[in-house]
Amino acid sequence: MLSAVTSGAVYGIRSRMIQVEVDVSHGLPCFQIVGLPGSAVREARERVKVALKNVGVKIPPMCINVNLSPADLPKSGTMFDLPVAVGIMIALSQIPQQAVRDTLLLGELGLSGELKPVKGVLPIVQEAARHGIRRCVLPAENAWEGALTGTIESVGVANLKEAAAYLLGEKACGNVEDKPEAFDFDAAVRRETEGSRLDFSDINGQESLKRAAEVAAAGFHHLLLVGPPGSGKTMLARRIPSILPPLSLEESLEVSAVYSVSGLLQETRALKTQRPYLNPHHTITGQALAGGGRVPAPGIISLAHRGVLFLDELSEFRRETLDILRQPLEDKQVQIARSSGTYVYPADFMLVGAMNPCPCGHYPDPARCRCTPYEVKRYLGRISGPLLDRMDICVEAQPVEFQDIAEHRAQESSAQIRERVMAARERQRARYEDCTFRFNGDMSAGEVDRFCLLGEREKRFMEKVYGRMRLSARGYHRILRVARTIADLADSEQIKEIHLAEAACYRQAGGKYWQA
Repeated sequence: MLSAVTSGAVYGIRSRMIQVEVDVSHGLPCFQIVGLPGSAVREARERVKVALKNVGVKIPPMCINVNLSPADLPKSGTMFDLPVAVGIMIALSQIPQQAVRDTLLLGELGLSGELKPVKGVLPIVQEAARHGIRRCVLPAENAWEGALTGTIESVGVANLKEAAAYLLGEKACGNVEDKPEAFDFDAAVRRETEGSRLDFSDINGQESLKRAAEVAAAGFHHLLLVGPPGSGKTMLARRIPSILPPLSLEESLEVSAVYSVSGLLQETRALKTQRPYLNPHHTITGQALAGGGRVPAPGIISLAHRGVLFLDELSEFRRETLDILRQPLEDKQVQIARSSGTYVYPADFMLVGAMNPCPCGHYPDPARCRCTPYEVKRYLGRISGPLLDRMDICVEAQPVEFQDIAEHRAQESSAQIRERVMAARERQRARYEDCTFRFNGDMSAGEVDRFCLLGEREKRFMEKVYGRMRLSARGYHRILRVARTIADLADSEQIKEIHLAEAACYRQAGGKYWQA
């Protein structure tokens, strides 16, 4: 008898519906799986046979053929165990075919018949909803994840026997978990925001750094902090997520899908409601940063999607590792090509870098710096020009003054700064409503000409700046993008000379160490 069960698989961040077709017929006893199965999928034969035996299902000595359709797509992982087992039970007439109509099945089987959690449930369930699937039967640990979309009935079961009982309508049998309670997204966002222990009010002094962070957060500009050790660069960078607007539900689902594919969403047992903040060590490999493997998994830059990627001690990273960032910073995604296909992961993040200006960290202070000009040049040269070119804001961190530490003056809180950032982003949302981008930091050269119009006085000012700082065309457009954000923070539709002057200062700070 022939049976068909709907399942799914993830390819990068995208998902595909997979039909698990099972045929049980007379002939030489065999159990084979076709449809480009990976090694973990092929091993499902043994797991399914033993699991069925241990839950009381006797498999007769017949020929069992399983096809995973479409057959030209490679299949990997252990999520096909449950649909294969249910397909065999349908083919043996123990479960009617009608019982799995409009139903998605996913799950890994243990030898005792228990169901174990799998990765990538959220994007698969989202794709199933688009195909009209009405319910999904999942391992109990994944049931909350399947319910996050709010459009599909999510049923969690502990083992194969409970799954069969549920499909047969015997709900009183076993401990079948009904659909988890609806997730209160707004309440979760409030808890995350109010429960954060990191706040800008903890930072004494360093007003220029805090202002630069506010501008970067408002326009989603990439930020580079340069200064001596102990000047507060890392302390400030760790608090940048606290001044970013909360994730919207759409953004939260995007981020949660990446973490689901990585198998990290199971640790939170909730939708991701806090913007990601990733701070990898400088010894990280290129594959860990961008993602990869035989079946490519998301890397650090994809896990930082819609959040902050902070690279501390930037000049200590390998140059070839840092240069991997160049393409994702432009395209907002990572493409990883393998013989099995091309996998695409999102990578729309805010890059924040922090570094010392020389090996000892005290350049250009002649009283403390003992580095030779060659050592300083070689140290700064570890950051390639193309990567520096993508940093819209470069700000110098000065040593903290004694008065700032001793006087304990009241400092502005993250909530106060976040209000201004959200107001500036709302102006950008209204301005770019009909555009393909959302933030000032994403504008191309042509879009800068359209949205960053200057008056005659401002044009004369930029003419002087262009000549004095020896700017390139890209550097000129970068100043205008940052100035547009500064104007938005000042609630000004017109970019004024004072906004251009502040933006030029952020460019000049980088020119102090690198040639503009």
